[in-house]
Amino acid sequence: MVYRRRIVDEVLDELFPHISAISLEGAKGVGKTATASQRVSSTLSLTDPAVREVAAADFDHVTRAPRPVLVDEWQLVPEVWDRVRKAVDDGAPGGSFLLAGSADVPAGARIHSGAGRIVRVAMRPLSFSERAVSMPTVSLAALLNGDVAAPEGTTDVGLERYVDEILRSGFPGIRDLPELPRQVQLDSYLARVVEHELPESGVMVRRPAALRSWLAAYGAATATDASYTAILDAATAGEVNKPARQTVAGYRDHLSRLFILDPVEPWVPAFAPLKRLTRSPKHHLVDPALAARLLGLEAPALLSGAARPRTVRTATASWLGALFESLVTQSVRVYADAARARIGHLRSRDTDREIDLIIERADHTVLAAEIKLSASIDDKDVRHLHWIKRELGDRVVDRIVINTGPAAYRRPDGIAVVPLALLGP
Repeated sequence: MVYRRRIVDEVLDELFPHISAISLEGAKGVGKTATASQRVSSTLSLTDPAVREVAAADFDHVTRAPRPVLVDEWQLVPEVWDRVRKAVDDGAPGGSFLLAGSADVPAGARIHSGAGRIVRVAMRPLSFSERAVSMPTVSLAALLNGDVAAPEGTTDVGLERYVDEILRSGFPGIRDLPELPRQVQLDSYLARVVEHELPESGVMVRRPAALRSWLAAYGAATATDASYTAILDAATAGEVNKPARQTVAGYRDHLSRLFILDPVEPWVPAFAPLKRLTRSPKHHLVDPALAARLLGLEAPALLSGAARPRTVRTATASWLGALFESLVTQSVRVYADAARARIGHLRSRDTDREIDLIIERADHTVLAAEIKLSASIDDKDVRHLHWIKRELGDRVVDRIVINTGPAAYRRPDGIAVVPLALLGP
């Protein structure tokens, strides 16, 4: 198959020739191996038992391979990390090692952080612009620079196509399958996480069904900052023997290490007057298609609003709105990473103020973004964007509403409106 370049390729093109070792990190199936393979001379795949046995018996095996070398799924032999780190300390030139891993430091493993030696680069499922649904006309990086005076472009991508993209997923090897095989593959992906990925990472799952129920409740909390107590209660409604909270907290930590959970952390501004902000994360799985499968949500029910699974959401919350927000968030994360920016969400403790995404650069200037499942935007949709501009002034370089409409434009009040299909890196 012809390789389709990803946004992270631009990052790797800039970094890898000058950095001795890069760890490309992300959930299984996001395309790490395919991307890393484009720029190496040799590959050691530790998913192969024979290769893994050699690497475990002789850690120097990875440093003798022709460089650049890809060590795929390095976490299966954690000691490889420290051996690569030592090679960097010994003077390995730029572009020597790529480590691809679908887990952070394995449970119980004692390895050096790699800080200053191994650079970590995140890779996520396909962003919307990488799916080749439409041609983006508005750059997130340009918005962050304050360089978009008049957003332009039109698209024929409508609500049904956004729903289709939510359900198809951003996993390259899954999204192009017919509907039933795609659903089976997504179900199998989730089952493998519980039954294989966690145990392979050193985590004993004594009650797989309970973990699966907790994952479904977490999926039901998509795009909310529901408490973990509420999620556990939703997962165990009517049960007398609930898992201990410490056990559930352990599951949460390990699922985060596998990059299955991908929450948006609360944004706490530096050198700013904003007070009384919540410190709770906003919940997201690595791909909204996983949340949809956990909850049995399909296109007809999403489009009609008929789906009513057991949930931690409020009665007025929209399932489709939550999943669309997760789809947008997934894409904006990819674009923000490429622009060397970080994202967070803002919410006051009294819930009077809320902004879906704050994209912040290293100089602490921000792009404030609201996400609306609507083709049109009215004044009430932008009131919090006006508020943050009043509070932070010139630190807010631009304000944007990401929606499902047909065209990009700037409102008379200065706020940009950009359909997701037209937003790119």
